[in-house]
Amino acid sequence: MPESKRQSSARPKRSSALKWGLLVIGLTLLTACASGPQPPRPAELGPVTALLGVQAAWSAQVGASSTVLTPLALADRVFVAGGAGTVAAIDAASGQELWRLNLETPLAAGVGSDGRTVAVVTLENELVAITDGRESWRARLPARVFTAPLVAGERVFVQTSDRTVLAFDAKNGARLWREERPADPLVLSQPGVLLAVGDTLVAGFSGRLLGIDPRNGALRWEVALATPRGINEIERLVDLVGPVSRVGNSVCVRAFMRSVGCVDAARGTLAWSRPARGSVGLHGDERLLFTADANDRVLAWQRDSGEPVWESARLQHRNLSGPLVLGRVVVFGDNAGWVHLLSREDGSEMNRLSTDGSPILAAPVLAGNVLVVQTRNGGIYAWRPQ
Repeated sequence: MPESKRQSSARPKRSSALKWGLLVIGLTLLTACASGPQPPRPAELGPVTALLGVQAAWSAQVGASSTVLTPLALADRVFVAGGAGTVAAIDAASGQELWRLNLETPLAAGVGSDGRTVAVVTLENELVAITDGRESWRARLPARVFTAPLVAGERVFVQTSDRTVLAFDAKNGARLWREERPADPLVLSQPGVLLAVGDTLVAGFSGRLLGIDPRNGALRWEVALATPRGINEIERLVDLVGPVSRVGNSVCVRAFMRSVGCVDAARGTLAWSRPARGSVGLHGDERLLFTADANDRVLAWQRDSGEPVWESARLQHRNLSGPLVLGRVVVFGDNAGWVHLLSREDGSEMNRLSTDGSPILAAPVLAGNVLVVQTRNGGIYAWRPQ
């Protein structure tokens, strides 16, 4: 049976419609959504409380997208992509486009870059590398991709939905190695975990975090953050989701609808894990971690122990994005295109910013001293916190 027929995928439980590769399950869920109760009403937003000054910097447009294409900030540059195939590099300080390329094919995942090579993945399962604004090579992938490629050490790493990690030479696209793991019947169609920690490639597989030798794909360590449980494959779905919070060798990550935990990526050991239902990733610093739960309550934990610090229900049911810690605030986007700046100390509102009114699906990023978000309609918005 072709690979595409064996794959199935799920969107987070919080979405209004769940898209599964299994037709019978999809029809059952759609019928239930049509006949069931209405979703909870989003929390009402009061007048804007501007306790932190923010200045609009610039805006751009890369085209609408039905997928989560994650903007990438590197030093003073922002790399962005639109669903129809536009990829661009923008100077974060001025908003000036450094280059723009139309690949003329829909995109499924991106953007990854080391500052020189930019990598995205098409809906046709092709990895595309771009250098200095020009396409340099393409490589065929064995399955769909939902996680942005990682470009590091003159290599491009890709994690596919069939639990395969592949490494390519960033200069010419030659495949260097391929590491496969047992595939699950269902996987999430949202970005997972793929990052470099020192000389180790760290990737999420089901409810486990793996440390991989980037030279040859050999497994160095494996840590379980969540164990599949339940009577069916939907209940047993425990993918790790991005974004993650990395401080030194500490990597903290969420297991979809199960838990949050931190791993020592140098030793390959679990520091702590705590039950926590939610579908978006997390971010933090040396002291605190932040995320939103399944009902969009914003939560803060101690990074070293996992002990709760505070929670806030002021943004409940607003379909929050992953967070970004920015100085004394933590930043979330929501389904109505609002950008919320909350106090990192208690979750109180510090400011609220508007975009084009379409959902902000990916976590905000920081490029230099500029805060950047991307909306589903393809708007790129940047501000300078004062």
